[in-house]
Amino acid sequence: MALTVTVERAAPTARRLERLRQRMAAEGLDALWVAAPANRRYLSGFSGSSGWLLITSQVAELWTDFRYLEQAAQEAPGFAVVRHEPQLYPHLARRLEELGVRRLGFEAEHVRYGEWQRMRAALPESVELVGIGGWVEQLRRIKDAAERAAIREAARIADEALLEVLAGLRPGLTEREVALRLEFAMRRRGAAAAAFDLIVVSGPRSALPHGQPGPHPIEAGQFVTLDYGAVVDGYCSDCTRTVVVGRATPRHREVYAVVLEAQRRALAAIRPGVTGAEVDRAARQVIEEAGYGDRFGHATGHGVGLEVHEGPRLSALAEEERLEPGMVVTVEPGIYIPGWGGVRIEDLVVVTDDGAEVLTRVSKELLEIGGA
Repeated sequence: MALTVTVERAAPTARRLERLRQRMAAEGLDALWVAAPANRRYLSGFSGSSGWLLITSQVAELWTDFRYLEQAAQEAPGFAVVRHEPQLYPHLARRLEELGVRRLGFEAEHVRYGEWQRMRAALPESVELVGIGGWVEQLRRIKDAAERAAIREAARIADEALLEVLAGLRPGLTEREVALRLEFAMRRRGAAAAAFDLIVVSGPRSALPHGQPGPHPIEAGQFVTLDYGAVVDGYCSDCTRTVVVGRATPRHREVYAVVLEAQRRALAAIRPGVTGAEVDRAARQVIEEAGYGDRFGHATGHGVGLEVHEGPRLSALAEEERLEPGMVVTVEPGIYIPGWGGVRIEDLVVVTDDGAEVLTRVSKELLEIGGA
């Protein structure tokens, strides 16, 4: 059984390393130093909080400290585990000399300037530091079957947890209480964690797209927006539902109907070859024609995987980002009216060969829950 697990874990990382090494060879890099946690996990399988990868055409090393040596060996069977010295970069300098590295790539978007200074000071002048951007992130955009299965399970857990929480939603509960119940319900069903700081905002505060749950009691006759997600095997889900506690007013129904139609149009636009900007326009046009264009100020969606926000984008800025089968994205248009409230409806979607598979199963009809 142990051998089977090792083979299963090593196989996807070997394929990912091969694709990365092809890019390194094309760009003339002798080695790549990987620091970003999500990229490190994607390439090696290591889930610890401290570590770096050193990759050449022949070498794949996972550098970590004493706390993670056993875990690293278990989770990253395709990598040689190196216990790094307290002075990391002098140790790296000696290893690069042993390997004959002259051009070392590093993740420019993830290495802070102070860290770069320490690296540069420790490495010999003969080693050229080459900043690279988005190489591993580009590989991560298309999810394999195991990744999609983890995301699918995270979505299932999150949906079941939401249904449990909605069944007990009533006036008088605070936003924080509801957020706590939701996270606990996800963890009880097997989630390793919440995918992000959950959003539960009610009444006028539902006009805050990323508002934090507060001590505010939920009142009857108001919107409640819940943005939630779970983590399974390192992979995230992300979903949003907006409900009314008590009876919905005509204005609630009107605004909600606009957002729902925008979301449906965006879902219908998703297929391979379409750009993220085209999907964004499909949703945005509905909201603009209804007179709420200035109240929808964020992108229509984003990729989801090891991070809850990753590529591709469903945004007006994504004219060159084309969807491909295996990508996992959110579709989440919204309308936010200061002083009154807001609506966001978000599904998690897998791009298929001919369209989209919606992973989120919770109803999108406007729900009136509890209260009078």
